[in-house]
Amino acid sequence: MPTITAGQPADASEASSGDRPAPADSIDEALSVFLSVRPRLFGMAYRILGSAADADDIVQSVWLRWQMKDRSAVRDAPAFLATTTVRLAVNLAQSAHARRETYIGPWLPEPVDTSDDPYLGAECDDALELAVLVLLEKLSPNERAAYVLREAFDYPYRQIADILQVTEANVRQLITRARKHIRSERQAPASATEQRRLLTAFISAAQEGSVVKLEGLFTADIASYADGGGIMNVARIPVRGRSLVAKYIAKIAGPFWASVTLKMIDTNGRASLVMLRAGEVIALATIAGSKRRINQIMWVMRPSKLTAISRSLRAARASSAGPGPRASRRRRRVT
Repeated sequence: MPTITAGQPADASEASSGDRPAPADSIDEALSVFLSVRPRLFGMAYRILGSAADADDIVQSVWLRWQMKDRSAVRDAPAFLATTTVRLAVNLAQSAHARRETYIGPWLPEPVDTSDDPYLGAECDDALELAVLVLLEKLSPNERAAYVLREAFDYPYRQIADILQVTEANVRQLITRARKHIRSERQAPASATEQRRLLTAFISAAQEGSVVKLEGLFTADIASYADGGGIMNVARIPVRGRSLVAKYIAKIAGPFWASVTLKMIDTNGRASLVMLRAGEVIALATIAGSKRRINQIMWVMRPSKLTAISRSLRAARASSAGPGPRASRRRRRVT
C-alpha cells in the first residue's frame, strides 16, 4: 500500500467546497483514526474493484480527503471514511467496467496475500475468493457494493442505502439480484482444506503430464482461464471441458514446470501456487473445487497483477532473514 504521511497536502480537487485544512495539531489524531479502519477500507475497495492497485489508490484518496475535511463536523469518523471509500470505488468501477469490455483475453482479479490478514478487514466473508470476485465483476457497481457491504461486512440495509444514496427497498433488490447471480453461477464450494488437497493433487498430476490423473480430478464442465492481459503468450479464450483441459495442461508439462520454482501461499483466503523464475514471480495459479473435483483453474500471469504478491513475498523473505549484523547495530543505536 502507498505510504501515508501526516500533514501531506491534498490537491484542491480532493476537498469539497465546505472543507478546510485542519489544524496541524489535529493531524496525528486524524491519522490514528484513519489507520484504525484502513484495513477495512482497503478490503471494501478491493472487493468492489478486484484490484489491489486500484484499492490502494482509493484508500490514499480517502486519506487526502480526510485531512482536508472539517472533522469537527463529522459525528462518526469510521462511517464517514467507509462511505467515502465505497462511493469512490463505485465511481471507479463504472469506468473500469468499460475498460474491461475491451480487455484482451479473460479478466481475473488481482490476487492478494491473505496469510497475515485472511479477511482483509471483513467481519464475515463470502466475497474474497477469486472465483467469487470474477462473478461480482459481472454485476453492476451498485449491486457489487451492496453485496460486499452486506455479505462481507454485515452492514444493515439502512446504512447501505445511505452509502449508495438509494432507498432501502432498492438495496434489498440489489442484494437479492446479486445473491441469485452468485448462487446460479457457483457450485457449492469445497472447504479450504479440500481445496488445498485438490490443488496439491492437481500440481502433481500437471507436473507428471498425466492426462488420466488430470481427468480424474476435473468436473465434466471444468474451465481453465489464463489472464495475460494481451502481454503474455497464453490462451486468450477459456479452455473448457474435462478432456480438452487435461490435454492442454499435460501438453505444457515438460517445458513449463521444469523451469520454475514453486511456492504454496494463501491468496484471497484460499491456497494458491506461485511460480518463480530466477527469483521473480511469473505466474500464480489457483483452483475452485466442488464435491472433490476441480471446476475452475485460474492462471494470473499479467505482470502488473503480480506486483502485490511479489511485494508480499519480498517482505516475507526480508522478515525471515532478519536485520543482519549491520542493520541490527543500527537499530540499537536508534533505540
